[in-house]
Amino acid sequence: MDRLDREILSVLQEDARISYRDLGVRVGLSANAAADRVRRLRRDGVIRGFTVIIDPAADTRTGLVVFIDVTLRIDTTNEVFERAVLALPGITEVVHVTGGHDYLVRATVADTAALDGLLRRLKREAGVAHSSTRVALRAAPAR
Repeated sequence: MDRLDREILSVLQEDARISYRDLGVRVGLSANAAADRVRRLRRDGVIRGFTVIIDPAADTRTGLVVFIDVTLRIDTTNEVFERAVLALPGITEVVHVTGGHDYLVRATVADTAALDGLLRRLKREAGVAHSSTRVALRAAPAR
């Protein structure tokens, strides 16, 4: 995988429905060359599939909405954390914040068992030293 492949993956993570023509323009390739690279990335297993991200407010069957305050391990950089956490399922927002924690992570999980799994993965895969989790009980509609 080279620099162009990484650029293609970055663009696809932003918008997996982008046309090959527009993808090519963004990374400096023809539409056919961009399509060939995406096919190769799929064939090689780098791209395992495409998904839809649903706005939690639009789907009442999503389970628990949680807010996780995160403090990183001393050996974890912001870039490493952000890349790792954004690859985890259910993550809907990651915000670098001031105060007693490094980040605020918003996620949607099916249930408390899924929340436990997410917290374990954050510590194991994303370099989290400490976390504090809050569960959203209800949300007032925004005006």
